[in-house]
Amino acid sequence: VQLQASGGGLVQAGGSLRLSCAASGSRFSITAMAWYRQAQGNQRELVAQISSGGIANYAGSVKGRFTISRDNAGNTLYLQMDSLKAEDSAVYYCNANYVAHMTSRYLEVWGQGTEVTVSS
Repeated sequence: VQLQASGGGLVQAGGSLRLSCAASGSRFSITAMAWYRQAQGNQRELVAQISSGGIANYAGSVKGRFTISRDNAGNTLYLQMDSLKAEDSAVYYCNANYVAHMTSRYLEVWGQGTEVTVSS
């Protein structure tokens, strides 16, 4: 399984961006998916996660401003980011937990990251 993230860019404070993350591969079933971010000099932190059943959880710093969602097939992840702040600037990574059908093993995969820069 591979994850391809896109949608990052430069935006002014108060603006919006939508990140996407598409999973590709064969014979797998994704369970939970999540967005993490890592600002320069900081540790990677969880931004939002969503279960296979669509239950979402958010970091306190983004609650009410960001919305995580998945498409009906469950293999594409989105993060709608509104009311962006300078402190949201970071590289955003998507993450997925999945089951490989051939082995029935639970595995984890990361996307390559997409950079978000919010100018104040």
